[in-house]
Amino acid sequence: MTLQQLKYVIAIDRYRNFAKAAEACEVSQPTLSAMLSKLEEELDVKIFERNNKNVVPTRSGERIIRQAEKAVNEAERIEWIVSEDKGNVVGELALSVGPTIAPYLLPKFIKLYTQEFPQVRLSIAEMKADAMIGELRTGRIDAGIALSGNSRQGIVEIPLYTERFVVYLSKECVQKQEVFNPDNLEHEKMWVMKEAQCLRESAFSFCKAKARGRHTYEAGSIETLIRIVDENGGFTIIPEMHLPFLTESQRQNVREIEGNHLSQRRVSLYIREDYIRQSMLNTVTDTLLHFMPRRMMEERIAKYGIKL
Repeated sequence: MTLQQLKYVIAIDRYRNFAKAAEACEVSQPTLSAMLSKLEEELDVKIFERNNKNVVPTRSGERIIRQAEKAVNEAERIEWIVSEDKGNVVGELALSVGPTIAPYLLPKFIKLYTQEFPQVRLSIAEMKADAMIGELRTGRIDAGIALSGNSRQGIVEIPLYTERFVVYLSKECVQKQEVFNPDNLEHEKMWVMKEAQCLRESAFSFCKAKARGRHTYEAGSIETLIRIVDENGGFTIIPEMHLPFLTESQRQNVREIEGNHLSQRRVSLYIREDYIRQSMLNTVTDTLLHFMPRRMMEERIAKYGIKL
């Protein structure tokens, strides 16, 4: 049994397809199949049931795969320790980003990261928080960026930045009130984004008042919300990093939120508690600091970076 064989097993489980797994492992499909067969023969157990359509782990295979993930992760940790001590930042970084955050981070992040750290093989996937936690626990991703407050047992949450929210009003609303105060919601339409804006009390304390309005519709994107407001009146809440996406005329409809209402969201970096690649994590924060307003970033991160 070799670590390479275990990596092949993990790849086959991940892709459930021999051709795709072989491509990911940068070997030929016959080589991958032969190495799997050799391992199954050595262990005297079938790891996968396979036919022309499906590749599915057996009951024993499921347990072997989980143990293989642990073994490979532990072996890679040795390489990371040596690399960190030498001051090298090389290898792979598998990152997840929440879907309500990705549009504002990824375009610039990918460009700057690949320019600054060409020796790192970066892969990014959009994931909701629960999926991110699951992938972190299995070691399939190294880190995740998501809204704060999603920490679980065995997962470490590192605050990254805090983003203000502003109000986007229809033209008729702008004419009625130059200053937006959530206490005056009962006469307006409040349009909200499904699973994002009013999900946590810590993000929008005044969202509890939305029932006072005449109508609430749950849209799937901020762009949709803005178009709805433009056509139907009322208002919505948008993150400040969305402002560059607005037209010049639309920016005239933006107002600060007045009153004693919390209007921000906090975003964190999540890792497994046994993650040791401090230098790799700091490639993420260093890249964010290149294009994000410094006032948004956590002061400790901006000054000292991540310390594990």
